[in-house]
Amino acid sequence: MTRPATTPPLPAALRFDRIGIVMMSAVGDAVHVMPVIHALKRHQPTARITWVLQPGPATLVRGHPLVDDIVLFDRSKGWRGFLETRAALAERPFDLVLGLQVYFKAGLITGFTRAPIKLGFDRARARDANWLFTTHRIAPHVGQHVQDQYFEFLSALGVPHGAAHGDPQWTLGPWNEDERQWQRQFLAQFDRPIAPIVVATSKAAKDWLPERWAEVCHMLWNVYGLQPVLVGGRSPREVAAESIILERAPMAHSALGSGLRRLAAILDGAAVALSPDTGPLHLAVALRTPVISLLGYTNPKRVGPYDFAQDLMIDAYGDPGEDYPLDMTYRENRLPRITVEDVRERLGRWKAVYAERRLAELVTRFG
Repeated sequence: MTRPATTPPLPAALRFDRIGIVMMSAVGDAVHVMPVIHALKRHQPTARITWVLQPGPATLVRGHPLVDDIVLFDRSKGWRGFLETRAALAERPFDLVLGLQVYFKAGLITGFTRAPIKLGFDRARARDANWLFTTHRIAPHVGQHVQDQYFEFLSALGVPHGAAHGDPQWTLGPWNEDERQWQRQFLAQFDRPIAPIVVATSKAAKDWLPERWAEVCHMLWNVYGLQPVLVGGRSPREVAAESIILERAPMAHSALGSGLRRLAAILDGAAVALSPDTGPLHLAVALRTPVISLLGYTNPKRVGPYDFAQDLMIDAYGDPGEDYPLDMTYRENRLPRITVEDVRERLGRWKAVYAERRLAELVTRFG
């Protein structure tokens, strides 16, 4: 394939034997990186891929069959975390490093790596002078979905990808027998299929009202014969939302604090999931679990469901009839615009389009 120009131009012959990935932060970002790794391994099956990331998303990535090595960056340690990561990277030379994150801290980590080619974003998109830490930069591009931004790196490297190659691919879910056994036991405690609800996110502006989630729990139980399961961590906002929901909808089951890998197992075994814009939304998409997504603070054209269940998304970001631009602008106070009736309509869509196939899949897998 013809490679788009980079600045400066990449060598005609590239080595892919030892590849470093710098994308350290959120779970959703980690999910979006996995299709890039799939394409790289398909192109060069013998490549050794090392991923630098933070402890949270590392729990999800650890054990992934295509990730050979993980280098942890623990930002809670301050400068000691940087020094520890630099020491770990000093022992790992690379042929190629992909700087997929645009912030200064990621630039420093990219700078610590030893590689003749460090490919990053163009100057317009590389924030905090991040571009100073790369040797080559991908071409400027108009706004697009985060997943497509990462695919730009594959294009620049001449790595085939796209729907014709079966992309995107993730390989997520319970990977070992202990995790699969936990998943079976978790699902077996209920007499009906489960519907996980992500009760809160890392930012209050992205959250929906817990009182409305409680109404949805009643709808899931009484109308659709589904077991509402509350999922997420145990931050103060999540615990507060859990308390309100369980008080108003006692049939709901709380699995808050189960951990990221067990959260993936829960989503993997669900009939349908419901989530605002946060990591579990993208986990559900990657697992091919139908997910009703509620977006308003962040731009759905940039961070919404990538290639699956887009018809189940509730878009409160734009005003009625607005063709808003694809950019990184945040919009406050949009989630309260979403009504219980909006969710009811999307559940009807799930029932009409997804339910029969999904429920049959779950019966085949879990009995």
